[in-house]
Amino acid sequence: MRRIGLVVITALVLLAASCNRDAQSNKADEHAGHPANAPSAATDTAPPATTTSGAVEPVKYGDASGFLALPAAGGEARKPAIVVIQEWWGVDDWIREQATRFAGQGYVALAPDLYRGHVAKSPDEAHELMRGMPEDRAMADLKAAIDYLSSRPDVDPNRIGVIGWCMGGGYALALATADARPKCTVINYGRLITDPSAITRIKAQIMGNFGGADRGIPADDVKKFGGELTKYGKLADIKIYDGAGHAFMNPNNKEGYDDAAAQDAWGRIDRFIGTNLKNPLSRN
Repeated sequence: MRRIGLVVITALVLLAASCNRDAQSNKADEHAGHPANAPSAATDTAPPATTTSGAVEPVKYGDASGFLALPAAGGEARKPAIVVIQEWWGVDDWIREQATRFAGQGYVALAPDLYRGHVAKSPDEAHELMRGMPEDRAMADLKAAIDYLSSRPDVDPNRIGVIGWCMGGGYALALATADARPKCTVINYGRLITDPSAITRIKAQIMGNFGGADRGIPADDVKKFGGELTKYGKLADIKIYDGAGHAFMNPNNKEGYDDAAAQDAWGRIDRFIGTNLKNPLSRN
């Protein structure tokens, strides 16, 4: 009997290890088309934005922390806000630029630091940081970011959006299934879901931008995701850019940056977020 018990325990341990490997393999597959080069210094990557009131500054909220960019003073007392979720590199110069860019358009922008102070300098380091980050902690940090923005006197809690790229795109979608507060969510080549029980929990308006040549997130998977959203009555704007690969919006991706696709995606993103967070009807 003792021998049988040991065999059962051993089998369970091996099964758990196998499941963990499968989960990590799925994460790795998501980045199959990721550039081999680490992010470089800050680069002008998007259409010009208006002037912000200052640089991106670190903030702490509970156990979490991030970088906050504020819009110029004036205008409405309570402004729309957006959570800017990092790629697998961490909160690097490019992610801070995006927060600054959104602040320049009138949003209170917060980039949560999911790696808790670490920024990858190579794909191997990015992979290790991503694997070592507990998903439940990351989700708690993102929900805390919504809490923090909602508590600020200069933010309208009914007008908060979320955007993410790469790993952050997957977390943007995950947050949309776990938190009903975001008004809109933009997924840029992030991990997808097709589980009906998760999709039916989505309350946010959804936009997605994907590369047709992305080896980690095949176009067929994107089409299936869009079909599931439509099936369950979730309004969505999903676009696949033919010939574009993974991380096509980041010019630090020297081999895969697609300027035409990136500019088109930015135009779509700006209109989508503006419609959902700045339109007078969005204030309800």
